[in-house]
Amino acid sequence: MEDFLRACQNAVLDSGAKALASDMGVPHVSLLQRANPDNDDHHLTVEHLHGIIRHTRDVRPLAALADEFGFRLVPYERPKAIPMMAALGSLSAECGDVIRLAFDAASDNQISQHERTRIEQEIQDVVDALQVLRESLKSA
Repeated sequence: MEDFLRACQNAVLDSGAKALASDMGVPHVSLLQRANPDNDDHHLTVEHLHGIIRHTRDVRPLAALADEFGFRLVPYERPKAIPMMAALGSLSAECGDVIRLAFDAASDNQISQHERTRIEQEIQDVVDALQVLRESLKSA
């Protein structure tokens, strides 16, 4: 917990607490007090933490919290949204590719390592197409 609280304070201090407080719409002194882990009277709320991360783009508090529970943050790039019908068409085509490859590979009741690798790649393409569909749905 200590690392998490220190990471929150460091995110506030390193970003310039006055400007950050102004961006968040909270008093400067209040933000400093709330972010100070040595101040037992004030604590950051989830809303404050969200505001700090959103305005600073500093994910050290999240990384410290994840680490405390045995996880790591892994950044990823969200796919770009496309029109819904295009996303659905792409997903359908990718699913068809998986079905065709798996059907052809299983026709002799054996799946070679090469066939397995190709099917795995096509499955990943379906997962990617689903992520595009998810982003497209958010922007629809």
